[in-house]
Amino acid sequence: MKIAYLSVFYPFRGGIAQFNANLFRELGKNHQVEAYNFSRQYPSLLFPGKTQRVQKEDNAVFISSDPVLDSINPFSYRRTASQIAKEQPDLLLMRYWMPFFAPSLGSVARKVKKNRTLVVSIIDNLIPHERNFMDKQLSGWFLKQIDGCVAMSKSVKDDIRSINPQIPCMLKPHPLYNHFGSPEDPVSAKAKLGLDPERKTLLFFGFIRDYKGLDLLLESFGELGGKYQLVIAGESYGSFEKYEKMIQNLPNPSSVKVCNRYIADAEVPSFFSAADVCVLPYKTATQSGITAMSYHFEVPVVVTPAGGLAEAVEGPGTGLVAPGTDPCSLTQTIRKYFSMDRSIFVNNIKKVKSELSWEQFGKDLTSFVDDLKKSLFK
Repeated sequence: MKIAYLSVFYPFRGGIAQFNANLFRELGKNHQVEAYNFSRQYPSLLFPGKTQRVQKEDNAVFISSDPVLDSINPFSYRRTASQIAKEQPDLLLMRYWMPFFAPSLGSVARKVKKNRTLVVSIIDNLIPHERNFMDKQLSGWFLKQIDGCVAMSKSVKDDIRSINPQIPCMLKPHPLYNHFGSPEDPVSAKAKLGLDPERKTLLFFGFIRDYKGLDLLLESFGELGGKYQLVIAGESYGSFEKYEKMIQNLPNPSSVKVCNRYIADAEVPSFFSAADVCVLPYKTATQSGITAMSYHFEVPVVVTPAGGLAEAVEGPGTGLVAPGTDPCSLTQTIRKYFSMDRSIFVNNIKKVKSELSWEQFGKDLTSFVDDLKKSLFK
């Protein structure tokens, strides 16, 4: 099959680009795949982080791509569609993670589809965590431009069905990242990060945004006592000031280690290897690439019941789900986790790892596309 893959690739950084690189390489084992990239992903004024692009310290996966699509330049939409259509691919595969991209990706899909190219999108979030009044309209319009979609959590599939009940949709969990390398010795990892080897170590990892609930975790952490330590690793999208104030008001502020910056791929093993548990205290969620990273390093998770987090944890038994999205629930669940046998969760993660491979994701995606072709191009 000839596939055009339109999304963000190297030199853009972040989880979306990492996912795309892994799937591109997997699909390339059995298909002819061409990568089409953004020339501009976000305008600088709308990007809350320090940089959108890979830095020299990042151990990013290089994918050769054609930077053709400018998210805010409508003239590039037509050029991108024409360039892809000229190659006559069997499939145009895209990623959709926020309504901001509906005009650019939807316009390309609409034009390419006219050439009997099947258009499928992997949808991370149809309705964003930080919402505005146009989100449903933009996402609804986008869904009308594609032939089918892939959701990686039941909550996303439910959102898709609520807006467009007819569109074919495959539910397939997020594969596990495998490009970060092997786990490190936990004692060595804790020493590298300057952590107390005797304390129970919680990890909050990833971009820091309000919906991810770091404030809830800090309130909860204040009730846990002196046997615990917390590592916060990730770049803050917005001011970190309120979190810093909360840390300074804790009974023991020195028990919190803050790395408020983008964590390069080469550093990731140390953070997860030093952790006894990864905590995702999200207020709202669909699925999270952080759980996929945590499972790669065989680190159990404690999550809130927000969105698709619970289904990724409860079923396979890879951690615990708090009864609510509040500090008290988190405190209760973290204490419960440390009262249990950690090896039970680790063994369940090992079982999940074979099921959530990139190879299986690629096979199921291909089968979904083949079935779509049969029903649409009779």
